[in-house]
Amino acid sequence: MQELFAFPNPVNEKAARTVASAVLITVIVILATGAYWLLIPLSYGFWARVLTGPSLSPLGWAAQKLIAPRLGPSKPVAGPPKRFAQGMGAVMATTALVLALVIGDHTAADVVLGLFALAAGLESIVGFCVGCKVFGLLMRAGLVPAAVCEQCADISSRLAAVSR
Repeated sequence: MQELFAFPNPVNEKAARTVASAVLITVIVILATGAYWLLIPLSYGFWARVLTGPSLSPLGWAAQKLIAPRLGPSKPVAGPPKRFAQGMGAVMATTALVLALVIGDHTAADVVLGLFALAAGLESIVGFCVGCKVFGLLMRAGLVPAAVCEQCADISSRLAAVSR
């Protein structure tokens, strides 16, 4: 059971960017068509990835097992910031879902979806993870203990790899 609720560390950045690409496409489809019902599987996917990594997320599983391996060698990155980013996505997707399908405020939902598209676009297209940057800022501010992400706190291994 513990394995089911484990989040990978490290994470293959190629898989993360694949997920972000699918999220971006889904958000664009919702904004273009008004198919707000797509927020249900989008929200589920984020909550599944936050709680279980790719285990219970069909998109996460496909990105990790089927798509990313075909994109070349794995590019490992720290898991905790990616999990935090998935949490931010879960909150955004759920907020948009509640606004659109429960409250009926499509304009407010569209604003959230616009911000969502920006974040997913940055991750999928240029590899800039907004959630990871927020995680780093929270670590620097002391709100996230360094022990949560030793790999994040200790950049010496990354500096050594760059200097080779």
